[in-house]
Amino acid sequence: MSSEEITAARAASRDQRRARRIAKNISSFAGRHGGSAEGVVQYVGRNSTRIVLVGADGAWGDQVAPRYEVAQRAAELAGLKLHDSFEGEWVAKLRTSSYEWSRMAGIQLGGDRAAS
Repeated sequence: MSSEEITAARAASRDQRRARRIAKNISSFAGRHGGSAEGVVQYVGRNSTRIVLVGADGAWGDQVAPRYEVAQRAAELAGLKLHDSFEGEWVAKLRTSSYEWSRMAGIQLGGDRAAS
């Protein structure tokens, strides 16, 4: 086996472990929030991808993966129903707390006043 093949095999093994760990977190989230969750996979930047989750009870959360393929695999392993975009009926289930509303208002109104 060449050094390139060894490096590729190690990277694939590391990605599989990451996907399993993220899948475990997704399953745990779903269990705590009504027994199921739905999500969307979104690029965050060159080196990260975000899985936004909405539980059956409307709670939301996220998981970050190093690459889109790892996020996709984690969602698959967890049995997560994925959507193409963060919109539509499934997002209408999302409920936010007063904390999120105050943070959004503070940002929109020009500062961290709401976070204080």
